[in-house]
Amino acid sequence: MDKPVSGRRHFLISTAVAAGAGVAGSLGAKVRDGELGAPPRTYQGGVPWTEGLADEPPGVSGTDFKFFTPAERAFIEAAVSRLIPNDELGPGAVEANVPFFLDRQLAGPFGRGDHYYLGGPWPKGAPEQGYQSRFSPAQMYRAAIAAIDKYTHANFNGADFAKLSEDNRDKLLKGMESGSIQLEDGVDAKTFFAMLLQNTKEGYFSDPIYGGNKDMGAWKMIGFPGAHYDYREWVTRHGEPVPFPPVSFKGRAGWNGES
Repeated sequence: MDKPVSGRRHFLISTAVAAGAGVAGSLGAKVRDGELGAPPRTYQGGVPWTEGLADEPPGVSGTDFKFFTPAERAFIEAAVSRLIPNDELGPGAVEANVPFFLDRQLAGPFGRGDHYYLGGPWPKGAPEQGYQSRFSPAQMYRAAIAAIDKYTHANFNGADFAKLSEDNRDKLLKGMESGSIQLEDGVDAKTFFAMLLQNTKEGYFSDPIYGGNKDMGAWKMIGFPGAHYDYREWVTRHGEPVPFPPVSFKGRAGWNGES
């Protein structure tokens, strides 16, 4: 059991680090190239804002599902529970509230595809071209879930995906990942799997204000302290764990802004 657990931890940590590095690298390049305006300024003797005037971080509230139907929710919970299972190392995707995160994202601007170009034509693109589909993300999820259940009905004695055994769910997800499974109704299985996996990881590691990463369980698992104000003393202390419990954008019980 030691090897699979270690592998899972390494995969999740490397995924989170790579995502952060990509954003930081892109932002750094834009600053160097002048795309984001003037270089950052250094302030001394005070902070460049008035305390208490900043907008409160956005967040989600409630526990109801706004986008997924009950059948779609059953699919999502069954699928993400296999992508990130619950074990002794840390919470799984379901325990971390990833289905709720996905629901809220698909019910909002991401689901509508506000930041995607969705106009035609729609030939199959190369991997480096990114998302290429006539579907918005919300439409993709809805069409794909229906197409997957249609596939399982035809190949697993009329059963929905959510009713399959864990082994059969794993086989189907791997087939979608590799592209060996073909779905109907214009759904590309490989494209949908890539989106589902990426969104699942985002919900697992995101700040809890977005509905996932319940109780900061994923951050606790990888030792990430979260949204602390000042990490300067740790910049040169490579390889040392930061001994702070995690804190989200909205704080945590007992947080005083220093630890």
